[in-house]
Amino acid sequence: MFFVESLELDGLGNRSYVAGGRDLAVAVDPPRDIDQVIAAAARRGVRVVYVVETHVHNDYVSGGLELARVTGARYLVPAEATVAFARTPVVDGDTFTVDEGLVLRALATPGHTPHHTSYVLEDDGRGVVAFTGGSLLIGSVGRPDLVEPRLTEHLARAQYASAHRLAGELDDDVRVLPTHGFGSFCSSSQAEGETTTIGAERRSNDVLTKDVDTFVADMLAGLEDVPAYYAHMGPANAAGPAPVDLTPPQPADAGQIAARLAAGEWIVDLRNRVAFAQGHVAGSFNFEGAGELATYLAWLVPWGKPLTLLAETPEQIADAQRELVRVGIDRPAAAATGAPAGWVREGEELASFPRARFADLTAACERGDRVTVLDVRRDSEREHGFVDGSVHIPIHELHGRLGEVPPGVVWVHCAGGMRAAIAASLLDAAGRDVVAVDDGFDAAEEAGLTRTRTA
Repeated sequence: MFFVESLELDGLGNRSYVAGGRDLAVAVDPPRDIDQVIAAAARRGVRVVYVVETHVHNDYVSGGLELARVTGARYLVPAEATVAFARTPVVDGDTFTVDEGLVLRALATPGHTPHHTSYVLEDDGRGVVAFTGGSLLIGSVGRPDLVEPRLTEHLARAQYASAHRLAGELDDDVRVLPTHGFGSFCSSSQAEGETTTIGAERRSNDVLTKDVDTFVADMLAGLEDVPAYYAHMGPANAAGPAPVDLTPPQPADAGQIAARLAAGEWIVDLRNRVAFAQGHVAGSFNFEGAGELATYLAWLVPWGKPLTLLAETPEQIADAQRELVRVGIDRPAAAATGAPAGWVREGEELASFPRARFADLTAACERGDRVTVLDVRRDSEREHGFVDGSVHIPIHELHGRLGEVPPGVVWVHCAGGMRAAIAASLLDAAGRDVVAVDDGFDAAEEAGLTRTRTA
């Protein structure tokens, strides 16, 4: 009998896994904060004897090296991956006995990276689970453009061949458990669904239903921008990440917050966008702790810039620290909790800006108000429709392109409100008059705003 436990990393759109039998287990693509892997093993009453990497990750810092050190497990890393630490190099066809009757078999599946390796868990000689990392995903595959631009098409074709190898060698009922594809920008496209099998992917995944030339052309045409922080993840993983420090940051009072702002540091308010709009430290930025904090903050912040975190409770600071260490932002410079009135010096006022719906934007236009509509969605989202006359600057480019935003009150929107809140805080910190549209984009058409479709 075997088990598989999924560890969901929602902020990054990834999953890690712990799988094993009665006494022993393997951890697959573990996150940097390894305590949750250790806790999962403890709940099952098993000992981790193998730590497995499907590839050198480009979207998060791995906890594999530290987990192997702490548990004494063998660290399995693809042999062709260039790393600076001792590990057990894995080649195609290698097998590792996990527990009685349970064997892990390596399958070379290049494409997401040149060295990518999937692992099939076999129970009494029969494949039951495939840990596919960034190879075969749910309705998609891992993107092939994160290693070297000149290799992108070659890796895309390798990705196609690898998916067909998995489908050709494994039975239809084998569960497919990928690392990416649950919102991760490591996926070449986003698909719905939480679980899948080889058979289900054989019927519906483009990589298994299209010819190679059509698949490659369509995939390459649909690739999104790469988050800027990805450039730091691969080198960190190849060098060997250090253990994390999740102890509370240095506390900051109102005077220290003001001094850090004056020094050009980033003050990041983790509260929800409604509370931030109602009152916040002037010059601070709003990245909701309950949103995709790690992805968007790591994408936008200048790498290495000191961060001070503001939140209502110490628990929210701790949760944010855990998210941020996963992408290599190891120690906040400082933190403050409580009510925002305590974050400004005596005599200073909190800043604020209004929130609105698309219906309010329609009313403003009908009154003849001078407005600028700023769309901060991705290119692919805008292709399916946009408000006529709107300016388009994707959220990840906005901080460097604030000077391109036309004059007037800026009504900023995204698809649902979270990214608009980030953008509104960037504009507000730059001294612009801003209105954050906290609404679903479908409401734009319902509100009578012209919506042009280009695809």
